[in-house]
Amino acid sequence: MNVSFDSIDLVVLDFDGVLTDNGVWVSQDGTEMVRCDRSDGLGIASITRAGIPVMVLSTEANPVVAARCRKLGIPCVHGLSDKGSALRTLLAGGGIDAARVAYVGNDVNDLDCLAIVGLPVAVADANPEVAKAAALVLSRPGGHGAVRELCDLLLAARERG
Repeated sequence: MNVSFDSIDLVVLDFDGVLTDNGVWVSQDGTEMVRCDRSDGLGIASITRAGIPVMVLSTEANPVVAARCRKLGIPCVHGLSDKGSALRTLLAGGGIDAARVAYVGNDVNDLDCLAIVGLPVAVADANPEVAKAAALVLSRPGGHGAVRELCDLLLAARERG
């Protein structure tokens, strides 16, 4: 691991497969719905109160991403074709040291972002290539408390540090 938990200044999350269980319900009119875990939202609220901002970068264009992020009170950029470039631009524009960033992903479109940050994290049910690229593989799967698990680890490190 390139960075300790207590030095994280920003947490960036993928959406599908991290904040959701990677499934989708589709109605007969094509409307999509996803499942999220409320404990992830509580974890996000806890770390943002502790001064660790959280945001979402997603390739998913569906407005459900923005709606969930609004509910959580976190910024998101979705509909991206290249999350790695978007992350580099975000970090450069905000003067954020990539070594002090945690990124949580689950699939191959997260590999560029995982390679950029100091704390690359994968959910328990991540693609094997993603799990191999991660410094930390969480014990919980995406959409089932994985984000909460990371938030709890970050808060515990801050309390000890």
